[in-house]
Amino acid sequence: MFGASPVFEDRAQAGRQLADRLAHYAGQPVIVLALPRGGVPVAAVIAERLDAPLDVFVVRKVGAPGNPEYGLGAVAEGAAPLLDVDRIRELGLEPRDLEAEIHDQVQEVESRVRRYRGGRPAPSIEGRTVILVDDGLATGSTALAAVRALRVRRPQRLVLAVGVASVEARDALSREVDELVCPCVPPLFAAVGEWYREFPPVPDAEVLRLLKRHRSASIDGNKAA
Repeated sequence: MFGASPVFEDRAQAGRQLADRLAHYAGQPVIVLALPRGGVPVAAVIAERLDAPLDVFVVRKVGAPGNPEYGLGAVAEGAAPLLDVDRIRELGLEPRDLEAEIHDQVQEVESRVRRYRGGRPAPSIEGRTVILVDDGLATGSTALAAVRALRVRRPQRLVLAVGVASVEARDALSREVDELVCPCVPPLFAAVGEWYREFPPVPDAEVLRLLKRHRSASIDGNKAA
């Protein structure tokens, strides 16, 4: 079904396709949480369609020494680091070898939380349906860290919505959530960006603009309670 050609024109189109598949949540006590930065433009479309509040849930990849793009785990806000011990040991390392990298990413998570929320507390999700959104899953390590961190906050239902995913990431994450919505799961997968015709970096200014546009005073439970 899927070839080498992009499936989505841009992140907004991915958001529209996901919103179509999530339409049954309209009118329910839903909150949409985006993984910044790339998940925010996707999530903004979904939040608008569902008339739901939008916020972020900040997660950072823990990269390998000398190769930060090679993920060995992730750090989610308010949670302990989630490390892939098997992958770490395949590189001849031990978790303690990542202490400096973990510290740096914890600091970055805290910095981004302050930047994106402006001092507001994290939204309450207990007893509500959470739709966690990203533009795509390659290994799925950051999404997994987010899902496990959100689980302990006792949402009624946890839905993961992504534009595209590798088969491996789809299979792994589908066991962790109540529902996984993903319109594109290509059998051959190299990178999330290859499935988007336009896939520019999302600047902080765009994240803040979209959050301001879609955030309501009810983000902590009034509108969707």
